[in-house]
Amino acid sequence: MTESKDFTQTPAGEQTPVQEQTPASERTPAWERTPAWEQRFRAPRVSLPEWAEEAPERSLFVSNATGTYELYAWDRASGEQRQVTDRPNGTTDGTLSPDGAWIWWFADTDGDEFGVWMRQPFAGGADEPAVPGLDASYPGGLAIGREGTLVIGRSTDEDGSTVHLVRPGAGAPVEIYRHRESAGVGDLSHDGSLIAIEHTEHGDAMHSALRVLRAADASVLAELDDTKGGTEELGLAVLGFAPVAGDSRLLVGHQRRGRWEPMLWDVAAGTETDLRLDLPGDVSAEWYPDGSGLLIVHSFEARSELFRYEIATRALVRVETPAGSVSEATARPDGSVEYLWSSAAEPPVVRSTDGGIVLDPPGPKAPPSVPVEDVWVDGPGGRVHALVQRPAEGEGPFPTVFEVHGGPAWHDSDAFASGPAAWVDHGYAVVRVNYRGSTGYGREWTDALKHRVGLIELEDVEAVREWAVESGLADPARLVLSGGSWGGYLTLLGLGTRPDAWAVGLAAVPVADYVTAYVDEMEALKALDRTLLGGSPEEVPERYAASSPLTYVDAVKAPVHISAGVNDPRCPIRQIDNYVDRLAARGAVHEVYRYDAGHGSLVVEERIKQVALDLAFAAKHLGTGAGPGTGTGAA
Repeated sequence: MTESKDFTQTPAGEQTPVQEQTPASERTPAWERTPAWEQRFRAPRVSLPEWAEEAPERSLFVSNATGTYELYAWDRASGEQRQVTDRPNGTTDGTLSPDGAWIWWFADTDGDEFGVWMRQPFAGGADEPAVPGLDASYPGGLAIGREGTLVIGRSTDEDGSTVHLVRPGAGAPVEIYRHRESAGVGDLSHDGSLIAIEHTEHGDAMHSALRVLRAADASVLAELDDTKGGTEELGLAVLGFAPVAGDSRLLVGHQRRGRWEPMLWDVAAGTETDLRLDLPGDVSAEWYPDGSGLLIVHSFEARSELFRYEIATRALVRVETPAGSVSEATARPDGSVEYLWSSAAEPPVVRSTDGGIVLDPPGPKAPPSVPVEDVWVDGPGGRVHALVQRPAEGEGPFPTVFEVHGGPAWHDSDAFASGPAAWVDHGYAVVRVNYRGSTGYGREWTDALKHRVGLIELEDVEAVREWAVESGLADPARLVLSGGSWGGYLTLLGLGTRPDAWAVGLAAVPVADYVTAYVDEMEALKALDRTLLGGSPEEVPERYAASSPLTYVDAVKAPVHISAGVNDPRCPIRQIDNYVDRLAARGAVHEVYRYDAGHGSLVVEERIKQVALDLAFAAKHLGTGAGPGTGTGAA
């Protein structure tokens, strides 16, 4: 959230053209002459506003109002909104101090995720390093105490993970934790006396254990580790200390019954309270500000819903929200709940249970899209859930894009997404598959990836592909495999392992050469790869070979378009270049677009450019033409 520009300024790309000698029929505002799919990207959006715990009238949110996603301060009492950050590649990682006096954000270089924390007064002023004495690193969590205590998590390739404590008036940061495996700051107790850390010292990067330290001397108060003593490893997650002075209860996420659920752990007393919520999907939670209840977010089969859980009575009461997806939610001091809602058809909006719109950015609104249909297909590992969007006009079979999500621990949901909507505008059906590895379908589904990485996910994509063709939805000669990050990896792997199944491949920021990616990527991702594949490339070379797109590159038949950020620490550029060189060596049809950013871009026009390149590449090689989406107005 950045520097001092007026939030109400016109979003990028809406300048009114010169109209001299222009026919009256063409004298329409630039926005109205922009294709609907571009309007969805350019329309001003906001995140759910975060609020300062001791000054709830002070809020912080992210917006793309200037054409780049940046941080904004919002004084709810006066109504004033102010742009805080202003960086070429954007800023989204920020927070408020509990008293609302300071805005913190993480400043990396060119999107490489390696940087330092900065801060600025809420009312405006000069930027300054927030934690002098700590060198640049990858972020590993941050907790800001009420009395000025700071806990900062860091990681570097040289040091592994470290946690540092800064006490008010005590001078330089003090290192209180260090380990080669991945770890990070979970939370700081209300009175600043206890520090919760998530760590993977046992070597499984997918499943964290918890440790609580005393801030006074960094001694260990309590440990919680579900990876020990059982036949399978289970994960734990810090959801937050109770927001009450002297309260040592820690809200914890666990997987003991095959899905994510919350429980209460009194770290001082050593007791656990199992909430046993009767909900079938993954459940997360946060505290109500007075500590009397929990705001429950239930995610199940690509939708989400909200509840209030009363701790004293164990009552679970629904918080009414429209059908669709709630991507963020927070409980306010007055008991109301604010949440960011959308559906595949309707653009996101920040709502309140009071009945109003919390924050409505100025400027044109994003055009709607079409709703999703749910499809369930029998796959080799169980029933596979897919979300399907069809063009508003025409009959199948359609040219069809299989848009594969990243993660892999993520899932596609009934939420608004400008990318898939652009394909629908251009006459394509879009199919999104929540393959094994996706969240929201239970721990067994999420954890199914180990060892046969990539190949397992593609079995589920293949099962849905067969359904799409046999049902008459998809034209088998015009199938596009597409995705970004892990989805880009699966795209390249799918093009090589099933070369006759796909007509075009579109891979954004992909893993292309798994061994080289392992060598060059950030340390936390090395740990994840060791967990997924059962070791390093030196220890299990056959698994890395079986899961690497580079192994199958010479079998690729479909034209391939690859986009990559040159500063990407997650899917580094060298391993992509290795793959592209192999395509070029045999004259395979391919195009590469490199841009000056990291793992994706926060610049709206850059995002539009990349989608336009993909649309044009597909049209050229499928013969689909420009499609209806090049016209103007709403979809």
